[in-house]
Amino acid sequence: MKKIEAIVRHHKLDDIKAALVEQGFHGMTVTEVRGFGRQKGQRETYRGAEYTIDFIPKLKIEVAVSSEDADKVIETIVKAAKTGSIGDGKIFVYSLDNAVRIRTGEAGGSAL
Repeated sequence: MKKIEAIVRHHKLDDIKAALVEQGFHGMTVTEVRGFGRQKGQRETYRGAEYTIDFIPKLKIEVAVSSEDADKVIETIVKAAKTGSIGDGKIFVYSLDNAVRIRTGEAGGSAL
């Protein structure tokens, strides 16, 4: 099993969700996060004063899938999230040792 974390732009969430559901992946967790990479923040002007926002607001999407489905999920997220500009985000892939469905007690791949 794999856990896929994607850090993406806010306005791409609906596109990513629709693409994943269309491919048959129905579960995900979404968290609002803040950070920076090569984008290095952005300059804003408020009431004539210029200031820098060091940490850009983003969304973290987490999806747990079987190892066989990981590449398909990654490809789907990349297609849906890509704008071609700096700040499109990153995807991290982790090995997932186990998962347990609390309601039924199912473990492993059947819990996904």
